[in-house]
Amino acid sequence: MTISSSLNAGVAGLNANANRLATIADNIANSSTYGYRRAQTDFHSVVAQGNSTVSYAAGGVRTTNIRLIDNSGPLVGTTNATDLAVSGRGFLPVSTIGAISAADPTPPISLVTTGSFRPDANGILRTDTGLVLMGWPANNDGSIGNVPRDSMAGLQPVQLNSNQFVASPTTEMRLGINLPASETRAGESGASHEVLVGYYGNLSTSETIAVTFTPTVPATGASNTWTMTLRDSASNDAIIGEYRLQFDGSQAAGGTLASVTAVSGGVYDATTGTIPLTVGGGTISLDVGKIGMPNGMTQLSDSFSPSDITKNGSPVASLTSVEVDEQGKLYAIYDQGFSRCIYQIPVVDVPNPNGLTALSDQTYEVSSASGAFYLWDAGDGPTGSVLGFSREESATDVAAELTSLIQTQRAYSSNAKVIQTVDEMLQETTNIKR
Repeated sequence: MTISSSLNAGVAGLNANANRLATIADNIANSSTYGYRRAQTDFHSVVAQGNSTVSYAAGGVRTTNIRLIDNSGPLVGTTNATDLAVSGRGFLPVSTIGAISAADPTPPISLVTTGSFRPDANGILRTDTGLVLMGWPANNDGSIGNVPRDSMAGLQPVQLNSNQFVASPTTEMRLGINLPASETRAGESGASHEVLVGYYGNLSTSETIAVTFTPTVPATGASNTWTMTLRDSASNDAIIGEYRLQFDGSQAAGGTLASVTAVSGGVYDATTGTIPLTVGGGTISLDVGKIGMPNGMTQLSDSFSPSDITKNGSPVASLTSVEVDEQGKLYAIYDQGFSRCIYQIPVVDVPNPNGLTALSDQTYEVSSASGAFYLWDAGDGPTGSVLGFSREESATDVAAELTSLIQTQRAYSSNAKVIQTVDEMLQETTNIKR
């Protein structure tokens, strides 16, 4: 019994070390594989007779294999903006190009820690192995709506359209104009001043707002009052607002706005210093400055100076490049100098990453051992940030694996020697009867 148990233990040792050799070989073979997480074989003793004092029966050894998914590799820089890696805990959601091409309403979702995503002929961001990056599409204003966090249902393939033209209509405008104080005195002509301010409509058409300033000339003294009239070319030059501007004439705040009174049009907001203008096709927030502040409309000296007029918006723009920020937001960069968020890529986290089911191409699936998943904004909660222009290298330490290889080889040889010794002892037992 004792000799035969020794033979069984030796065989178990050979199998255990062969199993360990397989994981070492896999780790070394994938030492240059981006995103690879190393496998590890652990040995566990098997006890056949726990407290026997008469004879001892060798129980041998058994092994368990685990993939250390929570053990990440170092990050390296690349030249591709959509080479992505998670710096810290978490995974990127991906699907398969086969499911996306087949228009599967519920495509299978798997997880990766890194990937080199590039647009294919249809603009879909995918890897060479057919993994498609998934994300939440942004609204037209770049915001992300109310999306489910415990379900993959809201995710869509990230798709770029390089031939798409987009409009960037004007939504904000600022008037930094100085009105001549001398023209509001008694005896002045009361002549108006006009300035044309261009803006871009909803279809990126060029429109103008004609702003006319007419001084109020009193019988005596100075009124420090102007009437501002605004006409919109997109509204057939109709008046879209008329306002009475009163300027401060005191020593402390001379020349700054004292009050803005609406004769027609939107009401002036003293908190923000803005007026909502309803133009053809939308609304523009017109900034004329806050009460008592010198960085808006002023009335000083004797010169009309429209020196600081700014607005947002641009002509028709086309896509030139994309970038991903640390929050996982994918921005489209346009040739007119503005950017717009078009997708957000969530970071998926599970309670036990090592419980995920490992698949080919460094992908993982949620299992009962990993626990339920949750979709985080990158950098929130326990998750790390998303880095563009980055890849995660293999987590394999080749020097450590080679050391383990030597140990495994010696252990395997020693177990083989045990089997050889048992064979010789059994041969001696057989030779007793001769």
